[in-house]
Amino acid sequence: MNGTPIRVLVVEDERVAAEAHRVYVERVPGFAVAGVVHSGADALRFCRREPVDVVLLDFYLPDTHGLTVCRALRAEGRDVDVIAVTSARDLVVIRSAVSAGIVQYLLKPFTFASLRERLERYARFRDQTARDGEVAGQADVDGMLAALRTPGRPALPKGMSGETLDRVSAALSGAADGLSAAAVADLTGVSRVTARRYLEYLAENGLAARRPHYGQIGRPEVRFHPERRQAAG
Repeated sequence: MNGTPIRVLVVEDERVAAEAHRVYVERVPGFAVAGVVHSGADALRFCRREPVDVVLLDFYLPDTHGLTVCRALRAEGRDVDVIAVTSARDLVVIRSAVSAGIVQYLLKPFTFASLRERLERYARFRDQTARDGEVAGQADVDGMLAALRTPGRPALPKGMSGETLDRVSAALSGAADGLSAAAVADLTGVSRVTARRYLEYLAENGLAARRPHYGQIGRPEVRFHPERRQAAG
C-alpha cells in the first residue's frame, strides 16, 4: 500500500454504531476516516464536497435506503467504492447490491476482525489495480477479483464456531433488558459456560455490554446487552 491512506466515509444512523465503526476503521493501518454522517442525504452531500475513496454504508437510513445512496453516487459519476454494512439478509437486496456495484457485503453483528479483513482485502485490490498498463492474462484478473470477493475464514478463537456465535448474537439482539449467561444458555441450547464464553467474546469486540442487574438480595447478576441495534441496518 502506498503512503496515502484510504479515505472512508462512515454512513450509519445509529450513533453508537457509527462511533464503533469509526473506531474500527481508524484501527486498520492504511485507512483514515474522512467523516461520519447519519443519513443518505448527508452522505451524498459529503461526497460532493470532500474526497472519499470508500463508503461504509448502512442500508436502513432514516431518509432513504442505502441502495438508493449507492445508485445516486453511480449516477453522479462519483469514483467511490461502497462496502455495505447491514443486517439486510434478503436475497433480493443482496442481488441488488451486487448490481449496484457494492464491493463488499458485511452482515451485522460483526467483529472488528471481520471488518478489518474486508478492509485489508479491499486495500490489496486497490494496490493491484492502481498501476497503469494491462494484465498479463486471465489469471491476473482472477487473482484481483478473488482478493476482493473471497473473504477468509472468520478469525474466531480456537474452539468457537461461527454458527454458535450467530445463535448467541441473535438471542441477545432481541433482549432489550439484556440477558444473563444462564438465560442465553436456555435460549440457544448450549451450556452456561459456553454461553458465557461467547457473550464475553461479544463484549470484548464491542458488540455487547456487561451491566450489573440488581434484583434479589445478594450479589448483582451480570447481564449482557446488545451494544447496537441489530434489526436496523
